[in-house]
Amino acid sequence: MSTRTTGTYETTIVAGESVNAFLPAPLPPSDPPLSLAGPLGEAVHQAERALAKLDVAGALVPSLDGFLYAFVRKEAVLSSQIEGTQASLVDLLSFEATTDEAPSDDVEEVCNYVEALTWARAQLADPAAPPLSMRLLNGAHARLMAGVRGADKHPGEVRRSQNWIGGPRPSLAAHVPPPPNRLPELLGTFERSVHDDMGLPAIVRAGLLHVQFESLHPYLDGNGRVGRLLIALFLEHERVLTQPLLYLSVYFMRHRQEYYRRLNLVRLDGDWEGWLAYFLDGVTTTAEEAVATARDLSTTVAEDRARLLAAEDVSVAAVRLFELLPKHPVVTVSTVVRLLGVAKPTAGRAVDALVDAGVLVETTGKKRDRWFAYERYLERLRVDTDLGVRRERQT
Repeated sequence: MSTRTTGTYETTIVAGESVNAFLPAPLPPSDPPLSLAGPLGEAVHQAERALAKLDVAGALVPSLDGFLYAFVRKEAVLSSQIEGTQASLVDLLSFEATTDEAPSDDVEEVCNYVEALTWARAQLADPAAPPLSMRLLNGAHARLMAGVRGADKHPGEVRRSQNWIGGPRPSLAAHVPPPPNRLPELLGTFERSVHDDMGLPAIVRAGLLHVQFESLHPYLDGNGRVGRLLIALFLEHERVLTQPLLYLSVYFMRHRQEYYRRLNLVRLDGDWEGWLAYFLDGVTTTAEEAVATARDLSTTVAEDRARLLAAEDVSVAAVRLFELLPKHPVVTVSTVVRLLGVAKPTAGRAVDALVDAGVLVETTGKKRDRWFAYERYLERLRVDTDLGVRRERQT
C-alpha cells in the first residue's frame, strides 16, 4: 500500500531534551482512504461472524452471570499482567472468597480493573449517565488507579505533563505522545470519532479507536489497560455484543512484539491496513477461543451436576452450593456459611459432599483454614493466565 501521513510532529522539551511529539490526524484514515477490499474485507467478515457466534454462545450458557464473572476476571488478570503485575487468577479468586486479609498490591490492581469495568458498564446501561466518552473513561481510570501503583499520577485526570513510551529517556523513546496543551483539542476530536460511524463496520472502528487512544496516551499511567477496556466497552456500546465477552489481552500477550510493531507502523507509515489485519485476526481468534471455552465450561458444569445428583444422600445445601460455584469457584467453609445463609456444620457437610463427588478439591493440605477449589472449572478457565509476563513498565 502507499504510505499515508497519519499525523504531524511538534517539537517539545521533555526532561531537558528536545523531542518530536506525535499528533495523530483525525480518524478515519485518509489520503488514501482506508481500503477494506480483498483479504482485509474477508477478515472483517470472519471477525463479525466469530463475534455473532460468541454472542449466541453467551446467551446459551446455563449460567450467564457465572460465565461473565469468569471472563471478566480472566481479562482483569491478563490485562494487568501486561502491565507487570504477577497476580494469578487463583490469587484473585482466593481473595474474593474471603475479606479476612488485605489483598496484595498485585491483587488489588486486578480488583481495581474489575471495579473499573463493572462501573463503566453500569454507566453505559444507565440512560441518565454520560455515553461512552472521555468523562466515562476518566471515571474508569480513577477506579483503576485508586490506591495502587500510579495512584500518585492523577487518577481520573488527563495528564498535565509530557510522557513518553519505551526507552530510559525521552530522546530514546519508542513514541512521544502529544504535549499536554494539545490534548484538549485532540481528545475532543477523538471523542467525536467514537460517535461517528465513519461509514465503517463497528469492529473496524474499534481497532482504529484503540490505536488512536494509545497514540494520544492521555494519562500518566494506566493507558494500556484503559485502551484495552475501550475495545470491550465500545463493542457493547455499539451493540455488537450484548455482553462483554471479547477480551484481546491474551492475543496481545501472545503476539506482543507484533502488537508494538503494528502500532509503530501506523504512526510511521500510515499502515492502518496492516494493523487492522492483525487486530481482526485477534478478534476472530479470541472470539473462537471464547466460544470453545463457553462450551467446555458448560459441559463441565453439566457433567459435575449429574455426578453430584447421582451421589447417595446428596443434600439440598450441597446442590445449592454447586449452583453457586461458577461465580465462586474458590470457597472456604466460612464463605459457604455466608453464601447459603446456613450454620457452619451444614456448610461443612455441603463442602464435604462436593469433595466426595469429585467437584471440589482441597488446596491447602491443612486441617484448619482450608480452601476448596472447583478444580475442573478453573483448569479450563485459567488457560493462558499463568504466562508470567513481565515487562518494564513504560512511563
